[in-house]
Amino acid sequence: MLTALIIIGIVALIGIYVWVTYNSLVTLRVRVDEAWSDITVQLKRRADLLPNIVEAVKGYAAHEKGVFEAVTQARAETISAQSPAEAAVAENHMQQALKSIFAVAEAYPQLQASQNFLQLQSELVDTENKIQAARRFYNGGVREYNTKLQIFPNNLFAKMFGFTAREFFEVDDIAAISEPPRIQF
Repeated sequence: MLTALIIIGIVALIGIYVWVTYNSLVTLRVRVDEAWSDITVQLKRRADLLPNIVEAVKGYAAHEKGVFEAVTQARAETISAQSPAEAAVAENHMQQALKSIFAVAEAYPQLQASQNFLQLQSELVDTENKIQAARRFYNGGVREYNTKLQIFPNNLFAKMFGFTAREFFEVDDIAAISEPPRIQF
């Protein structure tokens, strides 16, 4: 009788441990999904600002067609990115495109004095800061989630329930995104 109670107690403890581990992994996975959603929202916000910036610059520098095409292409890549790896590649292209468009803008003092352009620049800087914060939050969530997946004995149960590690949001060319686009007058 005592042996049966001990076995039932051990099985109950294992069951409670598996239940708690499963629920904590689900919670962490949802947090990572939420953090990824925050990144995509900010990237979309930036992508939505770009046509306005392009239009503001176009009036002054209509002959810079290549720059505008690069911005349009980078915007499309950003919107269509589905994974952190794809977003990282799109982020590199976006940073290069933004540098190009602001280099063109620097050549036009009238544009730099335009209130509309100044407001768009301010919104872009604000968005870049929000993207950085969302990226940090996402990577922190991925770190916590991946760590929980790899700790023994969680790793045994995680695989059994189909939990898989997530990618960090890492950019290939870290120098390209280490700072928001520079805006100089």
